[in-house]
Amino acid sequence: MNQVVKDRTERTKWYNSARFGMFIHWGLYAIPARGEWVRSVYEIPKEEYDPYFDEFTTENYNPKEWARLAKKAGMKYAVLTAKHHDGFCLFDTKLTDFNSVKAPCKRDLVKEFLEAFREEGIKVGLYYSIIDWRHEDFPHFGDMHHPMRNNEKCSNENRNFDRYLEFMFGQIKELLTNYGHLDLMWFDFSYGDMKCDKWKAKELMEMVRSIQPHIIVDNRLEGSAEDAGSIKTLEPTTYSGDFASPEQMIPPAGIRDVAGNPLPWEACITLNNHWGYCSYDNHYKSSKMVIRMLVECVSKGGNLLLNVGPNAKGEIPEESVKILEEVGVWMKQNGRSIYDCGYAELPKPEWGRFTRKGNILYAHVTEEQAGAICLPNLAGKIEKMRLVKDNSVIDETFYWNLKEFSEHSFFFFSPHAADCYPLPDETDTVVEIFLKEE
Repeated sequence: MNQVVKDRTERTKWYNSARFGMFIHWGLYAIPARGEWVRSVYEIPKEEYDPYFDEFTTENYNPKEWARLAKKAGMKYAVLTAKHHDGFCLFDTKLTDFNSVKAPCKRDLVKEFLEAFREEGIKVGLYYSIIDWRHEDFPHFGDMHHPMRNNEKCSNENRNFDRYLEFMFGQIKELLTNYGHLDLMWFDFSYGDMKCDKWKAKELMEMVRSIQPHIIVDNRLEGSAEDAGSIKTLEPTTYSGDFASPEQMIPPAGIRDVAGNPLPWEACITLNNHWGYCSYDNHYKSSKMVIRMLVECVSKGGNLLLNVGPNAKGEIPEESVKILEEVGVWMKQNGRSIYDCGYAELPKPEWGRFTRKGNILYAHVTEEQAGAICLPNLAGKIEKMRLVKDNSVIDETFYWNLKEFSEHSFFFFSPHAADCYPLPDETDTVVEIFLKEE
């Protein structure tokens, strides 16, 4: 194991235990309320977008409420957009006046976020966009994503990308030096030839590690969300990242390196169809779906980073709050089947999924069965079983019609049942299976 992998393994221990986090996309784009890419999608000129700055009042922003909600939902870490692609900063930066301290709210929103979440015992991370549509030295005309990509008047003549990189490095240094211990840094994003050396990624990571060597970093300095990059190799670079970051999807079999070793990863997924606040997007995932997404991620050795998009007043939408509170009820009862758990290294069962922690296997039963629940190839390997919700006994069954399937183990939820319908919890009924020591 090379040193980069050894260091990554040590840094990500807490992350591989946490499993569930909150992503928070918030900025000026909450005012037009059409998502965080609104300026690019509608090709809005700077002169038309900048006036939103004068309306950013955030009068109902209370990060303590956000932190309490995250904790109630069972989330162990949270990541806030310190700066998104539009260039607006939620922190007290000395390198641009386009920030929340200079806006009408006159608040260092990052500082308040960090203090509130740390107070609740939640690990903290900051998202920083390495692209910036407002900076004069960032490519405009012809860039793949810039709002002025089709405007020939926004020529790139006299734009100095090295000067932009000085600005970018400077802001990242501010975040790393002015806000205490950070647990995670989420850089976004690379595309086309805008990756790796273009960002001076090696030098950037040297600076990051020199200031906060413990911090974990995603893998987007060298690739997009669709490309895990060299993190999968046995000789990753210093900027390959500590974890992979698939977006709006859960990998079919998790993420492993080329030798088959599990890699740290998280699926970052929205609660509706937008990251930033979108006033007309009511396509919210149910709490049942969120729970099942979380279980799927953990069963494949990964985390779920679930996004909320507060509105311009600083309020997390009521629909999001309701969903997270419902998730929290399930997590309070079943959290031990999530935290510290990962791959079971067993085939996916027909009735749901497995997660595992050491010699404890967790059966997440999400589909009713006509007969008993089958635990494939576990006959003679089980010491005892408990329903996680209340620690009540689940007995292994030797029902008369199961005797020809002697290689498998089976159980019913009730000793008087002949089927597993309905489930005790139709969202996900979790059974804790203590395996005999081999």
